Amino acid sequence: MEAPVLKLGYSPCPNDTFIFYALTHGLVESPLPVEAVLEDVETLNRWALEGRLPLTKLSYAAYGRVRDRYVALRSGGALGRGVGPLVVAKKPLRSLKGARVAIPGRNTTAFLLLSLYAEGFEPVEVRYDRIMPLVAQGEVEAGLIIHESRFTYPEYGLVRVLDLGEWWEGETGLPLPLGAILARRDLGKELIQALDEAVRRSLEYAFAHPEETLPYLKAHAQELSEEVIWAHVRTYVNGFSQDVGEEGEKAVKRLFAEAEARGLIPSSEAPLFL
Repeated sequence: MEAPVLKLGYSPCPNDTFIFYALTHGLVESPLPVEAVLEDVETLNRWALEGRLPLTKLSYAAYGRVRDRYVALRSGGALGRGVGPLVVAKKPLRSLKGARVAIPGRNTTAFLLLSLYAEGFEPVEVRYDRIMPLVAQGEVEAGLIIHESRFTYPEYGLVRVLDLGEWWEGETGLPLPLGAILARRDLGKELIQALDEAVRRSLEYAFAHPEETLPYLKAHAQELSEEVIWAHVRTYVNGFSQDVGEEGEKAVKRLFAEAEARGLIPSSEAPLFL
């Protein structure tokens, strides 16, 4: 009898495809075969509200809404310094009050951070890769950009208005939590721990064989140059991706405390990490 296949959701962005290349290609030991489900992160966020996937990448903002159903792995996540979402526009803006701001989804950490920073803007929800064209065409006054857009917005004639990562680090002194790999709690502690080790092994394989991963990265980031792909990986894949660590845990707890205090996510007593 064949072992059941575990579906793993993650984005087509280079940091995720880099981390999960070995695991989804059977190159490292895993407690179960893993099938990749590649989707935009906001789609994965919405699916998590339904508990659709047993293992999935998720924005920390979305995790704040599903803590009773999911638990975060210690490996595979995206935290760091200098990794924050940016607000961009065609020209400098003094304030976002009254501005229409294209956002990559209401469940993204980027939107949560902007909601903590500013009030009185009008969010316009679109897929993340449509934000910069909308701003460049003047259909919105500003855009909240994530992922590889951090490296390519000047190509659209846009300027940086705000770096939410810089703001967060200045306010807290902590790294910025962006996304985590979550396992549904009904998988059981033993299997979840084994999956955490499998994700860590997959990342270690990628670090040891970066060029081997490149065709997979390019296949899912078709419009990006190799230079941008590797810049993306260097920015979002770091020591916190191997293990969130005490500092990373502290940062997540601070983000959730700030969001709970503003009524942006519900409170929960469930442990955050396995």
